[in-house]
Amino acid sequence: MTFNLIDYLPVLLMFVVAAGFAITFIGLSQLVGQRKRTRTKLMPYECGKDPVGSARERFSVKFYLIAMLFILFDIEVIFLVPWAVVFKRLSSPEYGLSNVVYFEMLIFITLLAAGLIYVIKKGALDWTEGARREAEAEGRLLEATEERDTRVKAA
Repeated sequence: MTFNLIDYLPVLLMFVVAAGFAITFIGLSQLVGQRKRTRTKLMPYECGKDPVGSARERFSVKFYLIAMLFILFDIEVIFLVPWAVVFKRLSSPEYGLSNVVYFEMLIFITLLAAGLIYVIKKGALDWTEGARREAEAEGRLLEATEERDTRVKAA
């Protein structure tokens, strides 16, 4: 098998089309879009949260639980897809590991389900108004504690 640079032409074409698409639509938004500068538009955007107060403000535990959930299911995909690809070969008579491999993955999925149940029980997926108020109250309590600690250190 010989190496031909021409075989990579579709990949290069994909990058050129993607870059052209991005440049075209960014340019169009600059030409056609409104240029009215308002206080809200000029305000920094911080992940859906108004940037008020110290940059060292504490976050609700809910943010960390969502991050944990994201990592948990990323790990699931990282292990589940290669396992599914080689499962048929590992369960062949040559290896004879079908039960072992199957039950190992069953244990892995059970542990992931336990992590998901933990996150659900902690209320990380509850984004209702009541949960939002609880998170805001928790944030105010943390801010008050932080301010009190700052005053104690200053005195």
